[in-house]
Amino acid sequence: MPGKTVLIVDDEPAIREMIAVALEMADYDYLEARDAREAHAMVVDRQPDLILLDWMLPGTSGIELARRLKKDETTAEIPIIMLTAKVEEDNKIQGLDSGADDYITKPFSPRELVARLKAVLRRTTPPGVETPVEVDGLYLDPGSHRVSTPEGPVDMGPTEYRLLQFFMTHQERVYTRAQLLDQVWGGNVYVEERTVDVHIRRLRKALGQRYDHLIQTVRGAGYRFSTQAA
Repeated sequence: MPGKTVLIVDDEPAIREMIAVALEMADYDYLEARDAREAHAMVVDRQPDLILLDWMLPGTSGIELARRLKKDETTAEIPIIMLTAKVEEDNKIQGLDSGADDYITKPFSPRELVARLKAVLRRTTPPGVETPVEVDGLYLDPGSHRVSTPEGPVDMGPTEYRLLQFFMTHQERVYTRAQLLDQVWGGNVYVEERTVDVHIRRLRKALGQRYDHLIQTVRGAGYRFSTQAA
């Protein structure tokens, strides 16, 4: 899954460099952090696709950071692979209990790391992000960047496409305008919250009468994508 961004969290520069080289060769983008505080700021700001997290970090441990990220709904979905020199079984269980998706025991080969990383990304990527997703005949194909219905292709702008893709991969949950701005526009972009309403209107118009009801307004809360009546 090239093009994905991986955050490497390890206090040893040599290990970070070794992992960075392996990721580069496999066409992944990467970010680096030396401790939990730096890592947490990067996760919130940059929303990486996966975190390689060292168990033993100065200050806050990797386990504590993993628990913190999994408790926060804005970061809970990001998969975590723990890097650990500890081979005792209970430590591995503790790592998985903290919300980690996998663990790799040091020393490990770059090839093993990339293979495990690909497996976790495949497991945790919802349909609609890399594979097509379909709801009642409304079909979104991320490979070709196209949306269609049984009547034919649906024409929409790039922001409406990203909104629809987010909604179709996060169904039945209410999102505030602020959350949609973060997820669809990106946390670093300054856009008025009312801009969300404008693009929701455009998206409904593009979807037409057969599908516009899927984008529901939840009064006083925000919007949700649902096949159930509001």
